[in-house]
Amino acid sequence: QVQLVESGGGLVQAGGSLRLSCADSGRTLRNYNINWFRQAPGKEREFVAAISWWGGRTMYQDSVKDRFTISGDNALNTVSLQMNSLKPDDTAVYYCAASATWAWDVRYMSYWGKGTLVTVSS
Repeated sequence: QVQLVESGGGLVQAGGSLRLSCADSGRTLRNYNINWFRQAPGKEREFVAAISWWGGRTMYQDSVKDRFTISGDNALNTVSLQMNSLKPDDTAVYYCAASATWAWDVRYMSYWGKGTLVTVSS
């Protein structure tokens, strides 16, 4: 059973940085493509970034491409999302999700974490 747990959210000023982590106690992350989604109040959940563990592929939403970096840590069995130059529009609950398919649509996600809140103040 895959149980994803996000951490690292918090309050940060615009222009600041945060690092989110996604972990699975069952040490199964490397068996999936790991994705980050986010959902702002009143908005639909949207794709942020994804990593294919073994293939080394990454994908980003255009609005975060030059500011966010997704990476995997084999030793810690975690996937991180380094977020730099944060903007108030980045404020959302960020979710980690695992998928067997290399696709960036919520319909393809097999497992979800409960999310971690990121708040960026102006």
